[in-house]
Amino acid sequence: MKTFVPHQRLIRGFTLIELMVVIAIIGVLAAIAYPSYQEHVRSAKRADAQTALMELAQFMERYYTSNGRYVDAAGDGPDLPFTEAPRDGASKSYDLSLAGATASSYTLQAVPKASMTNDECGTLTLANTGAKGQDAEATASKCWKK
Repeated sequence: MKTFVPHQRLIRGFTLIELMVVIAIIGVLAAIAYPSYQEHVRSAKRADAQTALMELAQFMERYYTSNGRYVDAAGDGPDLPFTEAPRDGASKSYDLSLAGATASSYTLQAVPKASMTNDECGTLTLANTGAKGQDAEATASKCWKK
């Protein structure tokens, strides 16, 4: 036998307060997660530039093996096979160049552009000795993951 309670309400859905609490929690989580995501994207783009510098270093070593020096008779370095990183895709984050070359040494550099212009590592460099560098206040261990 059912008893009828005249003032009993059926609960349907959420109250405005509950909805606002959920939105606030999502906002806090997003505020924490988004900067972390952005740093991960910057780190991935930096890794692409480092990979490209390593590939260009191998190109320079092959050039040296074939010619006995890193520059031609006029003192000019060879034309690099590619000058932007990443090599694939439409969005390029770094300009690659031969910053300096002599008969016995070279320095390659990756200059940030587009979304990477404010990257804390700045311009990345790689020398024929394997020396890795950056021109910003960040440490080599952060920029090159040593």
